[in-house]
Amino acid sequence: MARHTTTRRSPAPSAHPHSSLSRRHFLAGSGALGAGVLLGGSRLAGAGGLPARAPSGGRALSAATGSLSIGSNYSDDVPKDAFQAVVDGFPNADVDISINTVDHNSFQENITNYLQQPDDVMTWFAGYRLRYFAAQGLLSPISDVWEGVTNIGDNFKAASTGDDGEQYLIPFYNYPWAVHYKPSVFEENGWAIPTTLEELTALADEMQAGGVTPFSLGNDGKWPAMGTFDILNMRINGYQFHVDLMAGNGDWTSDEVKTVFAEWEKLLPYHQSGANGRTWQEAAQSLKSGETGMMLLGTFVSEQFVDDLDDLDFFPFPEVNADHGTDSIDAPIDGFMLAADPDNEAAAKEFLAYLATGEAQITFLTANPGSVAVADDADTSGYTALQQKSAELIAGTANIAQFLDRDTNPEFASNVMGDALADFIADPGSIDSILSDVEERKGVIFADG
Repeated sequence: MARHTTTRRSPAPSAHPHSSLSRRHFLAGSGALGAGVLLGGSRLAGAGGLPARAPSGGRALSAATGSLSIGSNYSDDVPKDAFQAVVDGFPNADVDISINTVDHNSFQENITNYLQQPDDVMTWFAGYRLRYFAAQGLLSPISDVWEGVTNIGDNFKAASTGDDGEQYLIPFYNYPWAVHYKPSVFEENGWAIPTTLEELTALADEMQAGGVTPFSLGNDGKWPAMGTFDILNMRINGYQFHVDLMAGNGDWTSDEVKTVFAEWEKLLPYHQSGANGRTWQEAAQSLKSGETGMMLLGTFVSEQFVDDLDDLDFFPFPEVNADHGTDSIDAPIDGFMLAADPDNEAAAKEFLAYLATGEAQITFLTANPGSVAVADDADTSGYTALQQKSAELIAGTANIAQFLDRDTNPEFASNVMGDALADFIADPGSIDSILSDVEERKGVIFADG
């Protein structure tokens, strides 16, 4: 069976998973998420890998044949190779699969156009960012595939569900955002893990005194800085304030929001300068080389540490406001969705059912160990220490958000907030005018739906 990888048209944008989830909702239906990611035990219909056929209305789907195209944003070498391994493991040899890989940022920023003529199956994200396009009729529901999925909890199913109650995504993995560091460097310098903002700034001062830039920062693509805003907002103002703000119900010129940026401005001198012209990969290499001491990013940063993974660890961003402690994090869910009018619907649904299996997810995560599986039947015995810790952090955190550009209106995220945060990094003294502009444009965008 010929399988090949090509690069084709661009997919794209940011959207807002209005479904930031509290832990009790996120963990509902499957017991604790930790049980799903830390324990095995196949519970998928048709046990042991792919069900006989992905179910449709209680009937078995006919055996698929022909060609299947997959649009992928796994453009970096590590996830790209990992996904190829997943495709190679698809058990139906009668389906010829082609992968059309597009640069990650380009994929996101052009998805509206891409979805006019998409591949059969494509990578995407859970939450509002999914529901937005489902509501526009740009995706096909896959509720029939979900009828055979009993190994993924209701928490993930809810995040994969559109406003119409139909499912549109097979979740594949998720990962936490945290502060990454090299244990060997911390040990060599006698640095301790900070638990409060005061301890973090004291550590940063010590790093600078030793000639080390405290924080890596690469904001090329204008989304990495969103993680810093998210965590500071949740640490200072709490999860519910953050959710309301993302939903368009908060005032961006309020004292609460200005306090977030005031604290961020104090932290900016501890970060690499010129962040808007640096990719996250380049920033990660600075951490790896010891030029910087810490980096706030998702655990996918491990892609840059494939030959040094044992010397990568993380800690939750420290407490800022004791009222909220460290009770919230971003932990986005990535997965796959089906085109509105796929060329090969039968093969696409069979492949999506395969992606729901623990076997497929562990194949990906073994080659790209920066995330954790969502399937309860995933064999996690081979998890790295980083994956084990990721699963524990997600399961032990009270409130789970998806990430700014997945938790708010896509136009607002892409066309307003990306630029606003980049402008703040370049000129923090202009924050009042930046926030006034954000508030004005928010009103227009959310008024239009």
